[in-house]
Amino acid sequence: MFDVVMDSLPAAVASALAEADSENADWPALWRALTAVSVELQSLLVTQPGPELVSLVEGIVTQLADGVAGTGRHRVELAELTHRVLDTHARACAATPPDPVRLADWLLDLQLHHPDAPEVGLARYARALDDEGLAHYRDRAVELFTPLPVIGFGETGRYDRARWALLRVMEELAEYTEDVDLQLLVLSKDLSSGWHYLQVATVLRDAGRGDEALDWIDRGVHATGGRGAAPRLIDLAVEEHLRRGAPHRAVAVCREAFLIRPNLDLYLKARALVVHTDEWPPLRAELVEHLVRDGSRLAIEVYRRIVEVELARRGVQEQELVVEWLQQLRGLQPDAFADYLEHIKSRHVADRQLLDELSRRGL
Repeated sequence: MFDVVMDSLPAAVASALAEADSENADWPALWRALTAVSVELQSLLVTQPGPELVSLVEGIVTQLADGVAGTGRHRVELAELTHRVLDTHARACAATPPDPVRLADWLLDLQLHHPDAPEVGLARYARALDDEGLAHYRDRAVELFTPLPVIGFGETGRYDRARWALLRVMEELAEYTEDVDLQLLVLSKDLSSGWHYLQVATVLRDAGRGDEALDWIDRGVHATGGRGAAPRLIDLAVEEHLRRGAPHRAVAVCREAFLIRPNLDLYLKARALVVHTDEWPPLRAELVEHLVRDGSRLAIEVYRRIVEVELARRGVQEQELVVEWLQQLRGLQPDAFADYLEHIKSRHVADRQLLDELSRRGL
């Protein structure tokens, strides 16, 4: 009796799929025939569990997965039915575990040869795979995934069907096993933007691997040239150094990033870290001198914003320094300087000390 079923159910699926894309196909009738196969497999799970049933369901899953890839009209319905039959397969394997290595190979091949197949869900196969099958699944997946080329910074992702299928396998495997190294292997294959560097660094930080996280942060900041995700990368580095009780390294990160691409946020970060120490005056002088040497439009804009920030401090020392910086800015931007100076004077008209100092310096 079971031998008859072994032949009749695959034949019914093959017949329905062969007609499915035909112009004159009676899809409702074909769909009833296909769902009847799914129902019959579920019944056999109760009445005829065993290795033969596992093999039968595997064959039908493969047929349906081929149908999903080959049809244009009924892809959604067939994909949903494939998922249902795959669930029956998982239950059949739980009831009668097959050879774990063979099962691991079948699960991998299903996904790699059918990128549109439903997600396997390793948790459903935990008992059947056991440690031996899972180890084989992992080793083979890693062996296939490792040679894939890394998508470098600024490059467009090359997600062909094969790469996409492998990526899906690895992501699910990393999540199921909670293996940080697997997660990092997946993330580090796509470094097309600074946000990908940030993902890698965050995973490493959360895993307690701070040294590696800092290395990836440094790589990310240099790759981005201080743009995009760079501020978040720098924040992560500063947090990690402060957590370690190394504020001098946090300052160094801000300094190095400022020299790559000056901006006000980095200046303020560095200032907040050391403003009440003897380190701040020489560091401030270095940062401002860098802006003077740069002389670019971006540097001048940052220079102006720093002047505004320091003016807001209202301290005598800050104001004296601001006046010195204004003198330097006059040399950097002589044509626009007069209007900018008048703007400052009008905003601080009540600050007689500042206005007197400007006048004394010939400004």
